[in-house]
Amino acid sequence: MQTLAHLGDGGPGAWILFFPLLWAAVLAGGITLLRRTGRRGHDGPGRPVGGDPGSPIALLGRRFASGEIDEEEYWRRLSVLDEQFGRTGGGGAA
Repeated sequence: MQTLAHLGDGGPGAWILFFPLLWAAVLAGGITLLRRTGRRGHDGPGRPVGGDPGSPIALLGRRFASGEIDEEEYWRRLSVLDEQFGRTGGGGAA
């Protein structure tokens, strides 16, 4: 009777069972890597777009983007928040 891992006549032996496990490990590692690095809405691993999602400046930006406040209100509130919290690495006129 012919078996998958036939040793006597020069067949591949038990090593043939190792390759499906190897490919399963490669596939699982690739999926894990894609899930970690391929998240939408992120600049990189663990960094959401727009800084801290709970920061007051980010919240103000979301409210302006959704239409809850108009442009004048946005700039007025942003100037107050800039005085309190400041921007990191913003640059511009002093």
